Amino acid sequence: METKYSIIQEKQAKYPARGLIRVKGDRNFIASLSAFGPGTYKDNQAEMQKQYSHPETGETISFKPATTAETILINAYDFENRAKPEIFDPRWLQVGKIVRTPEGVFANPPVDRQGSPITDEKTLKSFLKTSKKVNGIYLLDNDLAFAPYETFSMGVQDCDTFAQGGLARILEYTEKKEAENLRAIASPKFYTRGVNVWGFDSVKEPILLVACLGSCECLVGNRLSVDGYDLDGGDDGYAYGILDSGEASAKNSK
Repeated sequence: METKYSIIQEKQAKYPARGLIRVKGDRNFIASLSAFGPGTYKDNQAEMQKQYSHPETGETISFKPATTAETILINAYDFENRAKPEIFDPRWLQVGKIVRTPEGVFANPPVDRQGSPITDEKTLKSFLKTSKKVNGIYLLDNDLAFAPYETFSMGVQDCDTFAQGGLARILEYTEKKEAENLRAIASPKFYTRGVNVWGFDSVKEPILLVACLGSCECLVGNRLSVDGYDLDGGDDGYAYGILDSGEASAKNSK
């Protein structure tokens, strides 16, 4: 009998496949395996909201911006081999939105009905009345948090001082006395000359910014740079997205 052949090919996905990483523990979510970028934070947000295909099921998926706590948790995974050489050393990580006010820093500000981050100082301060204050910082719903300026130090410091400060703890959104994931990222194993916290000065009027993390390999030496100065996270930063695609998101988050 004549031998016959037929080719069986993988069905062409409607959209480009996007690798995913599942995080389980105190937080449970699925995020993009690789970061979006390089680009401004606005550009990276636009990219994550496009349509992609689930790498296993082929379902159509999209992403929403990760909070600062989610972003830090993703980057803490195998930091030495993933985030540090791929993002921190050549570029920088756009951790998420912050609002600098006259009295302190808010992380992950809520949005109004139009979807714009709330920056009105009176409104933001009103949230603190019902918030939980832990070790000098305020923790609210949806990763909204506030650190008064007196709870953290500016300038060059060791990783313990940084991790125990209010800024690190609101970015990581933790009730603990130390931001453990940021402590691991800022370890002397990776940054022999500590951490440089800059761009978090007090302001006369609230201003919406993007907090960034990166490696400082310039004349000052090997330090972790913690930057609260950028309006849109610079031109060549990276950001992470959380799975946000209706049924696919609910199904895969179980």
